[in-house]
Amino acid sequence: MENEQAENKLFTTLPEKYGDKYAEHLFAQYKIYIESAERISDRRQKTNEFFLSLNTALVTLLGFIAIKINSGQFFYAILLASISGMVICFFWYRIILSYKGLNGGKFKIIHLIEKKLPLMLYETEWEILERGENKKIYWSFTNIETKIPWVFVVIYGILFIESIPWIRMIHCLSSLLKL
Repeated sequence: MENEQAENKLFTTLPEKYGDKYAEHLFAQYKIYIESAERISDRRQKTNEFFLSLNTALVTLLGFIAIKINSGQFFYAILLASISGMVICFFWYRIILSYKGLNGGKFKIIHLIEKKLPLMLYETEWEILERGENKKIYWSFTNIETKIPWVFVVIYGILFIESIPWIRMIHCLSSLLKL
């Protein structure tokens, strides 16, 4: 949605039609909306903590099985757990992108509301940060955050490959080739 369309949808009532409390109510709604954006950030952080803990526990368990126990015996368990971990990481990645979109939408609305307020704090901050285009000044949390699930995917892949009973497979393959 273009800014003009969003602004028309957001500001449905003109100040003169609304009455004397327009500015007061606009600011009150703005404050509530800022709090809503902060709660989304808190939920996002808690979601990341959950997925990080889940993946750390799963990688630890898989690592223990792969190193301490004859992994050939547990190949299918490691296979299933590794694939499950990769799927979990994919969903974690998608949730991060959803939060990015939700936060982006919220901040577009905040910027539109700020046009009606005396100060445009978030808009000015975004300009100072060069809208995230200069990585020396600002590197968005999402850019870093989206890499973490893929780190775990690589770890799951390595654990899976390491758990494959290569010697048994080579022996079976050589037996088949001799036939």
